[in-house]
Amino acid sequence: MSMTSNKSYLVRAFYDWIVDNDCTPYIVADAFYPGVAVPQQHVSDGQIVLNLAPRAITSLVMNNRIISFTTRFGGVPSTIELPIQSILGIYARENGEGMMFEPETDHDPQPPGPGPVKSVPSKDKPSGGVAADSSKKPSLRIVK
Repeated sequence: MSMTSNKSYLVRAFYDWIVDNDCTPYIVADAFYPGVAVPQQHVSDGQIVLNLAPRAITSLVMNNRIISFTTRFGGVPSTIELPIQSILGIYARENGEGMMFEPETDHDPQPPGPGPVKSVPSKDKPSGGVAADSSKKPSLRIVK
């Protein structure tokens, strides 16, 4: 029996867990995955890091196929659309706790399962904006 991908369920669970613990949820996405709609000026190395704090976004939709929301970049309203397959990770800004996922391709919709990760804290934390500093990628390591 073939099961659906567990990525959307894990992303929603981590999002709820991060918000419930008064932390700031950040999503890492493949900015060039088909169907992704993000401001290209915030893309770095093909990826974008987005702040999904409830105070920073509106109209959040998080289901089995897409994450979408409205936010502002430099005062300009933007609608963000991220197919679930484009999501590379979700983590808490404050402590790096979260999960990274293997990149997916159009030809391989069921990649190997994700593994738990914890980031190594960075000195340069994004401050209050929706897009994290795109010149700094989260530094993650696998926790066993």
